[in-house]
Amino acid sequence: MQDKPNSLPTNLIPQALVPVMLSICDTARDVADVIARGALGQALGQEVGAMNSDGDGQKALDVLTDEMFADALTRAGVRFYASEERDDVVTLNPEGPLAVAMDPLDGSSNIDVNVSIGSIFSIFEAAEDGEASVLRPASEQLAGGYVIYGPQTALVVTFGDGTQYYILDPKTGVFTLVTDRMEIPPQASEFAINASNSRHWHAPVSSYIDDCLAGTEGPHGRDFNMRWVGSLVAETHRIITRGGLFLYPADDRPGYETGRLRMVYECAPIAFLVEQAGGKATDGAHPLMQHQAGRLHARVPLVFGSTQKVERVAEYHQRLG
Repeated sequence: MQDKPNSLPTNLIPQALVPVMLSICDTARDVADVIARGALGQALGQEVGAMNSDGDGQKALDVLTDEMFADALTRAGVRFYASEERDDVVTLNPEGPLAVAMDPLDGSSNIDVNVSIGSIFSIFEAAEDGEASVLRPASEQLAGGYVIYGPQTALVVTFGDGTQYYILDPKTGVFTLVTDRMEIPPQASEFAINASNSRHWHAPVSSYIDDCLAGTEGPHGRDFNMRWVGSLVAETHRIITRGGLFLYPADDRPGYETGRLRMVYECAPIAFLVEQAGGKATDGAHPLMQHQAGRLHARVPLVFGSTQKVERVAEYHQRLG
């Protein structure tokens, strides 16, 4: 049987990161095949009776993708692997120069309804131990990106010089470059937030959304559409493609006081991508690229999107926070 070709062209990838990027894309290509089989394969959306480190029920595909990426990264010579599905950082290859932090399967609650899901990753230089390798400012990422499994399987990644966009060609099995300079549109009339939590929001977020809902008669002077998918990768891909704003704020519910999304596995790589595409990412008031998680599964509020909109949210926090 003929081997599959390299899953990704390497001319725009820093040489030191080529093995790990090829391993991520090789695995993502296999994950996409598993997802595409849906109900024809195993029951991927079924709870497996275990909880991840944050107390969320694990789906069969959560566990499978975590194992697939860990195996591939071991072969790629990665030293440390931090996963949202694991309590601690694990050592894969003691001689490796890099550390990878991943949410192996973002949006797994959407598996059975055929909504886009994805894999989110960050790459760092390996430090003296696993936690020190990933508990560092987001600005120290060597790469950040995601793979989205949807109508097309696509890779969006940055190495600190623009945001690159690749689509997996189903005929060749290769992630093919679409553009090496994604740009978030500066203007858009969409925002994404889970409005069912509105009674718990703090004053800055509540006031901002109320002003959006006021439409042309409100202070923003325009009508807006609200979107909410429940998959961070899907929300990010829409906003990075056509603009808008995403908000997952802190609120008054127990366990949500510092937001819900994980700094290491979700917020840091998304912030890196968004800012390299000309947008902004904050905790509502402060740039996320300056944040540093104090523990592996620490949560943080996340607001990102078109620059002007993110800055407007920060103004509400300064005025009402």
